[in-house]
Amino acid sequence: METREIYYEDYPLGHVRETFGRTITETDFVVHAGHTGDFFPHHLDAEWCATQPFGQRIAHGTMIFSIGIGLTASLVNPVAFSYGYDRLRFVRPVHIGDTIRTRVTISSKEPDQKRAKMGRVVETCEVLNQRDEVVLAADHILIAQMKDAA
Repeated sequence: METREIYYEDYPLGHVRETFGRTITETDFVVHAGHTGDFFPHHLDAEWCATQPFGQRIAHGTMIFSIGIGLTASLVNPVAFSYGYDRLRFVRPVHIGDTIRTRVTISSKEPDQKRAKMGRVVETCEVLNQRDEVVLAADHILIAQMKDAA
């Protein structure tokens, strides 16, 4: 994994990057259920799901969030840190065999009101399926050091 300093000023508004894809497997469903304790039939009971309007098992939203955001982790930036996520939405279901990837867009920037010489950068994260449909959306908030503080 690469390490590089990216300061507040280095995040251009509107910049877009996309990750590689990852296919969701039945093992992902089982492992996530074991980690979280969420054994709802919507995720694990294929026979029951076949009788429901959606017809098949649906991925845990929290799993798609974890994997989708994990796909974006390609760089260690020692002058910025994650402040959290806002506006998380599970837009469409994800099923076993779907392939997801994440599109990250720098959507806003502003000086941080709580921390001198720091700025807030918002990355809008959209997890897409193989049909280019958004399945999950969230805003990732970064706190990044300003260059004049370096």
